[in-house]
Amino acid sequence: MTSERSFRITPNDDVTFYPRVFGRRGVVASHHYLSAGAGLDALKAGGNAVDAAVAATFVEGVLNPNMHTIGGECPILIAPAGGGEIICINGNATAPAAATPEVFRALGHEAIPSEGILAAGVPGAFGALIVAALRYGRLSFADLVRPALELARDGFPVHAGLLRQHKFGIVPNAEKFLTLWPSTGDVYMPGGVPPAEGALLTNPALAGMFDHLAAVEAASGGSREHALQAVFDGFYRGDVAREIVAFSKDQGGLLERSDFDAFEIPLEQPVSIEFAGARIYKCPAWNQGPALLQSLSILKTRDLPAMGHNSADYVHTVTEAMKLAFADREQYYGDTRHVNIPVDDLLDDAYGRLRAGLIDPAAANAELRPGDPTRPAALLDPAERFGGASWGPGTVHVDTADAAGNLCSFTPSGAWIKSSPVMPALGFPLGNRISNFHLGPAHHPNVVAPGKRPRTTISPTIVTRDDEPWIACGSMGGDQQDQWQLQFLLNRLLFGMPLQQAIEAPKFSSEHFPGFFAPHNFFTNRLRAEESLGAAVLEELARRGHDVSVGPAWSEGFMLAVERHSAASGPAGVLEAGCDPRGAKSEVFPAAAVAW
Repeated sequence: MTSERSFRITPNDDVTFYPRVFGRRGVVASHHYLSAGAGLDALKAGGNAVDAAVAATFVEGVLNPNMHTIGGECPILIAPAGGGEIICINGNATAPAAATPEVFRALGHEAIPSEGILAAGVPGAFGALIVAALRYGRLSFADLVRPALELARDGFPVHAGLLRQHKFGIVPNAEKFLTLWPSTGDVYMPGGVPPAEGALLTNPALAGMFDHLAAVEAASGGSREHALQAVFDGFYRGDVAREIVAFSKDQGGLLERSDFDAFEIPLEQPVSIEFAGARIYKCPAWNQGPALLQSLSILKTRDLPAMGHNSADYVHTVTEAMKLAFADREQYYGDTRHVNIPVDDLLDDAYGRLRAGLIDPAAANAELRPGDPTRPAALLDPAERFGGASWGPGTVHVDTADAAGNLCSFTPSGAWIKSSPVMPALGFPLGNRISNFHLGPAHHPNVVAPGKRPRTTISPTIVTRDDEPWIACGSMGGDQQDQWQLQFLLNRLLFGMPLQQAIEAPKFSSEHFPGFFAPHNFFTNRLRAEESLGAAVLEELARRGHDVSVGPAWSEGFMLAVERHSAASGPAGVLEAGCDPRGAKSEVFPAAAVAW
């Protein structure tokens, strides 16, 4: 008998864990509740969605240093109000001029080290944020950085992910911070022991750097744009660059002042395809984002709704499509300013149909099978295949939207405290993205070269409908990022799930291609899947040849998204934000979705 005093007696299987979050003036989804609050504060101070994303990202670099600090990278997609062209801001690092295969081999390395100073390039995240604010925002640097500065100066509360995240948190790295990198221990282990959850940590050096750059802005005179350019120059041409280079040289690194003098943040045209009445935009192929688009191109040939959401047929088909797309990622992607990459051919629907013909509906395929988009042919000659290597883990994400129609997707990553020591004078570590490069063969699209940008996993997404900004989304997760984003988009576009339900639905991912954690092995046909897919589905996938690795519920996904509703999708003019409970459930970060 049901209690008469019960507040809930109806089934709740279809109710999301996190509530749907709506607003009229602005929404922010980020991987920490305080960064989300900083984004809303920027909106309330007269800023737009770009200002909100910049302010939130600065805070992310303080509160989630296990996943990102300002010494890392930040690719950005912006959909401006009014249906203008989507903008890609290339916030990737660049290799030092001295970074050649010969130099690394002369130093005794057959691969670029994944940790330490030799993996460091010129940081891109700070410059990308300043360029975004300068070109598309409204607020000053001092206003945008104030929340991050105050948290670094006055203290920020330690969350469970920063403490205990697998491999990346303070506790798993405590011995390293005490013995090898004491400058990191000084910030994150005061007194020589890991702090308690909720304890306040300060980072005076980081606050001092932000304060110095705010003073540079104040002293510059002239327009807001002129002042923000002075901040950019203060980092890349001034005292900050001097400190970074001095630290690099002291550690035996390759960075020179000339690398910083030459550094710029490119603005680029993103790549996109049409799918299910929408257009999905990703960064160019220095980023893994086009693999999501290739997956969609392959899946256009299949009636996924008829298979049933997360049925064995559906999961098998989506997985096999992703394996084909990511094989092309390993074969072809690289810095589009240094290498001629056949992106248009890779995204052509005719090529997608060729690749789709390789999917056996009854069995998983054990090969890594890149295609030949220029011929075109479904398969590339095995003699021409490169194989693959790690693309790098550790990421946060920020999505924002405002009432005017601006939509932003920022994916900051890198320079996490696990992989490089904190610079004592500046309060943040350098990145290790240069380790994503190959040292050979010479014709590989991702072989290291002076001034070249490494290919990365960090992958923001913008979706438009009827040429209007609609959805921004992204996630952390290395090689898994675009696999999870693909499933979110299929949930939203094909199955009509509301934003939060599309985020929370059970997820899966393939490890068929090289993973992002050392030792970066292949796990042929390995399929990671949440147990919530159901025993019958998991057993059928195993019968078809997938090596099913069953994880607990809430262990695959980590998505964030915002949406601008129209008459076609919900109450017109209403904004929605969604976040993934998996962040907190997995002790990675305390994600939040907030609205105004």
